[in-house]
Amino acid sequence: MTKENLTLRMDSELKAQASELFKELGLDLSTATGIFYRQALRCHGLPFEVKIDEPNETTYKAVESAKNNEDLYGPFDSVKDLMSALL
Repeated sequence: MTKENLTLRMDSELKAQASELFKELGLDLSTATGIFYRQALRCHGLPFEVKIDEPNETTYKAVESAKNNEDLYGPFDSVKDLMSALL
């Protein structure tokens, strides 16, 4: 099988993080990219769901509640204090 070069442009921090993850899995970037393409061909599309995450009703209510509650703007001394203000 003939192998060809592929050039990808990506954020350097993303590349470093991905490289470290794949290294822990015993892979290099080239092998991981090849796995992605093979999975895409197997699935006849992207091998994961692509969607826009929409906040649920609980999240919308919490945002509205926070807008009306001056106590939520902190600063807080601890996560416990923040959580108390949310309740």
